[in-house]
Amino acid sequence: MAEQPELRYVTSDGLSIAYQVGPDNGPDLIYIPGWVSTLALLWDDTYQGDFIRRLSSFSRLITFDKRGVGLSDRVALENLPTLEDRMDDVRAVLDAAGSETTFLFGHSEGSVMTTLFAATYPERTRGTVLFGAFATRVPSADYPWAPDPAERREFIDSLSDRWVDRKMVQDLVPSKANDDDFIRSSQRYFRSAASPLAAQALLEMNNQSDIRDILPSVSVPTLLLHNTGDLDAAVEGARYMARAIPGARLIEFDSNDHVPWTENAEAILDEIEEFVTGSRPEPALDRVLATILFTDIVDSTATASEMGDARWSQLLASHDAISREVVERHRGRLIKSTGDGILATFDGPARGIRCAREIGTRMQSLEVTIRSGLHTGEIELRDQDIGGVGVHIASRVEDLAEPGEVLVSRTVRDLVAGSGIRFQRRGAFELKGVPGEWELFSVAGSSP
Repeated sequence: MAEQPELRYVTSDGLSIAYQVGPDNGPDLIYIPGWVSTLALLWDDTYQGDFIRRLSSFSRLITFDKRGVGLSDRVALENLPTLEDRMDDVRAVLDAAGSETTFLFGHSEGSVMTTLFAATYPERTRGTVLFGAFATRVPSADYPWAPDPAERREFIDSLSDRWVDRKMVQDLVPSKANDDDFIRSSQRYFRSAASPLAAQALLEMNNQSDIRDILPSVSVPTLLLHNTGDLDAAVEGARYMARAIPGARLIEFDSNDHVPWTENAEAILDEIEEFVTGSRPEPALDRVLATILFTDIVDSTATASEMGDARWSQLLASHDAISREVVERHRGRLIKSTGDGILATFDGPARGIRCAREIGTRMQSLEVTIRSGLHTGEIELRDQDIGGVGVHIASRVEDLAEPGEVLVSRTVRDLVAGSGIRFQRRGAFELKGVPGEWELFSVAGSSP
């Protein structure tokens, strides 16, 4: 992982602008953040830091704090910077970084400044990427998707009392509405980036920005990326911009978040990397040997129908909590919930078997019965998921398990010889999609 670059300063219009320049890993790319930002925490933030490091892996990434926020000089609230002032800051940073031509990546409010810079300085702009973009915050006949003025006014006025409360973060990033760590981290980031009065003043400035008329003047390649359910910047606004900017391309993602570093982050980064470098990254497939465990609740469909949605949801929450606790105690890794079961991996088959048996016992307290299937084989590590033939085999073994049974492949049985775990042969089976016949064994005592 790339280390945080050295913090530097450049003078623009008598103000000190904080910026950083990453290693030379590709074309120049300057990131123009949204509403507020701070380089003091950007690289250390769990989500933003990973996102920024990935950007830096395929570019010479230039990051900065706009005047008035973060580590750059604050400005008097009665003398707020205009878009032209902030564009001068971008130019000053690029000059100081020795960047003659660059790609620009603007997020939210930063997309407004990015677009204006590209139209004004096409000779210095290789292309622009816009995420969560909007052309104006004022609704009109041809742009009715802007926020309701009364609601916008209420939100701005409330910031002096709610900077930054939980609901504000939840509204911007609904996918993390129940993630306490994310909310606390976001609150710390926003509060370090600007004071409540500064945040209000900057939103006032944003309300006055309108770049609709300059969109047809953008002559550089433009890529718009937008979440279809964005509650802060409606996707219709991005579609409007894509139609107005000559040759612009819009890619939409299924999410309600206003930020690019949560849901779909890797897919978004893949699009940016291809736009900047001309090629997508090759998927990294790390292969390891592991014991794979699949479980599921027997007759889950009938049980859900009988219990009703509310009780079934409560049961699944308890099921997931118990499964996670037991997997961790047996030194396993919970890959994901499968809806009515789990997928987990272990570095030893005996631990996988003991985990499956304990989960089965613990589920009796919920008055449900599970079945389990295990196989030991090579798997492919894919970010937070796994794949490969070994995973398919374990899934097929679980499909053949009886209620309450822990069923394993012969590979698992052979590897736990001497562990004291006893087995009963269940016979040879054809596993759908897997060549040959496979001997399967039931863990003795696993059935009720």
